[in-house]
Amino acid sequence: MKTSFEEISPIRRRLIVELDAEEVSKKLDDAYLELKKNAKVHGFRPGKAPREILERYYGGEVAQDVTRGLVKETLPLAFEETKTYPLTMPLVENDLLKKGEGFKYAAVIEVKPSFELGDYMGLELEKEKIVVSDDDVDRKLEEIRKANATLKPLDDDRGACEDDSVLIDYEAFEGESLIEGIKSENLLVRIGTSVIHPDFEKGLVGVRIGESKEITVDFEPDYGHAKLAGKRVTFKVQVKDIKVTELPELNDAFAAGLGGGFTDLETVRKKVKEDLTALEEKRLDQELKRRLLDKISEGVDFELPDSLVEAEQRYAVENVKQNLRNIGSSFEKSGLTEEKIRQDFLGVSRKRVKDLLILGEVASRNNLTINEIELSEGLNKLAQDMGQDPATVRRYYEARGLVENFRERLLEEKTLNLLVNNARITEVGPNRPKTEEAGLEE
Repeated sequence: MKTSFEEISPIRRRLIVELDAEEVSKKLDDAYLELKKNAKVHGFRPGKAPREILERYYGGEVAQDVTRGLVKETLPLAFEETKTYPLTMPLVENDLLKKGEGFKYAAVIEVKPSFELGDYMGLELEKEKIVVSDDDVDRKLEEIRKANATLKPLDDDRGACEDDSVLIDYEAFEGESLIEGIKSENLLVRIGTSVIHPDFEKGLVGVRIGESKEITVDFEPDYGHAKLAGKRVTFKVQVKDIKVTELPELNDAFAAGLGGGFTDLETVRKKVKEDLTALEEKRLDQELKRRLLDKISEGVDFELPDSLVEAEQRYAVENVKQNLRNIGSSFEKSGLTEEKIRQDFLGVSRKRVKDLLILGEVASRNNLTINEIELSEGLNKLAQDMGQDPATVRRYYEARGLVENFRERLLEEKTLNLLVNNARITEVGPNRPKTEEAGLEE
C-alpha cells in the first residue's frame, strides 16, 4: 500500500491510497470463493458454477463489495501511517476495481488547522473586586419575598393594578386575520413582569372581571417570536378573574417559614450575601477567562473547519429545542426554524470553534490531560450540583456516549485555569471605566 497527500486548503487534504494488483486479485479471489459456496446459477449445482459464469452474473456486485471492503480495511491503516486524524468521516472518491489491475482511491478529509499561537502565558489583565452591597442583599430578599407571595381574590370593584395577576383568554389578530397558534386560555398574567410584552401588560391596567378588551401591540423586529416580530398585533382579551398579590412581611417568622434551618431574618441575610458573593465570584471568573481567551485569540488567524462549526450549530439547535420542550413549546409553536437558529448562532459557533482549537493547542503544548480520577471527581461534582446520585449520573453519561464530551469540557476548564494562574492580574474596583484592554470584549 502506498499513500500520498494533496493539499486542497490549510484544513483540507486529499489522501491518496494505492494498492497493487496482487492484493486486489487476492481479495477478488477470496470473494468469488465465498460466493461460489452459496450462489444459485441456473444449470449448475450449488458450489459448482465456474468463476467465469459467476463473473458474468455477479461481477458488478462483487466489484462493489470488494471495493468497499478494501477501503474499510486500508483507510484506517493509511491514517495511521500518515499520522492523519480527520475531524469527520472522509468523502471517498474511487472507481470500481478491475481484475488484474491495481486499485487507487482518494479520501477528502478535514483536519485541524496549524497556526502560530504567539504569547499566551503571563498576559496582563484586570479583574474587578468582588463587592456585594447591602442594597444587593435587599433586592434579593425582595425577590424571595415576591416568590413567596400569595394571591388573594380582589375584594372591591377597582380595576387591575401593577402587580395584580389577571386570568385571561386571548386570540391574536394581524389586521382582520387570526394569527394561527397565538392564543391562550386561562393564562395568568402578572402585570409588570413583561412575560408577553410591556405594552400588552399596560393594556391590562384598569381592566375589570368579565370585561372584554382589545390591546394593540407593535412588536419589535427582533422580538423573540417569529409570528409576532415586526408586526402590529391586536389581542382580543377576555378577563376572567383578577388576583391581588399579597407579600409576606420580612421578619423572623418569614425566615423560619423558608425552611433550611433558618430561625431569624439576619441568618437569611447572611446566607443571601454568601450566595450572591459566590455567584459574583463565578461571574467575574468567567468574565476574566473570556477576556483572557479573547486576548490570545485576537492575534491568531486561521481557517475554521466547516464540520466543527456545523457541529456547534447543531448543538445550538438541539439546545433551543430542549429549552422549548422544557416550557411546553416547540419550533412550530414559537414560529422558529432550524435554519434560523443555525444562522443566528453562526457567529457564536465560529468563535466557539476558534476558542476550542486554541485551548486544544495550549493543552497539547503543556501536556494537559484529564485522568480517570479527575473525570470521576468532575462527574461527582456535576451530580452534586444537580442533586443527583453520582453513580446514576455516570450511568446516564455512559449510556448516551457523553463521557468523552464531558472529559473535553473538563480539559477546557483545566486549560483555562492554567492560563489564569499564569496571567498577571491586577485587581480593580467595581464599575471602573473600561480600559483599552477591557474594550476587547465589546
